[in-house]
Amino acid sequence: ITRHDCVEGWSAIAKWQGPTLGSVLKAAGLRDAARYIVFTCADLYGGRPYYESIDLIDAFHPQTILAWALNDRMLPIANGAPCRLRVERQLGYKHAKYLMRVDAVASLAGIGKGRGGYWEDNVDYDWYAGI
Repeated sequence: ITRHDCVEGWSAIAKWQGPTLGSVLKAAGLRDAARYIVFTCADLYGGRPYYESIDLIDAFHPQTILAWALNDRMLPIANGAPCRLRVERQLGYKHAKYLMRVDAVASLAGIGKGRGGYWEDNVDYDWYAGI
């Protein structure tokens, strides 16, 4: 049960359920060169998939999960079904919805315009959105 804080100033408390991202990454195995985890989503912005990234510190934090349930029910489409990222130590724009792909990369240079996320590349949001 955590509070979602939006960069726009609103917040909401909810119960999220799903595996820790760290356990999924451990099961998949990471190359030694991996430094960031990149999430590619089903929703399109300007005809391209939405994307976001976090570092390995947040990826392996015990509160970072791949959520498939919200408030003891399957995750609704409006909240990112079938699966969304919950990275509780950062603002809401880092919580990618409609996950289609998860990649481990050594650099963010080849991701979008190189700043690691849609909002970072297009609206000059900070890459690390810690709360």
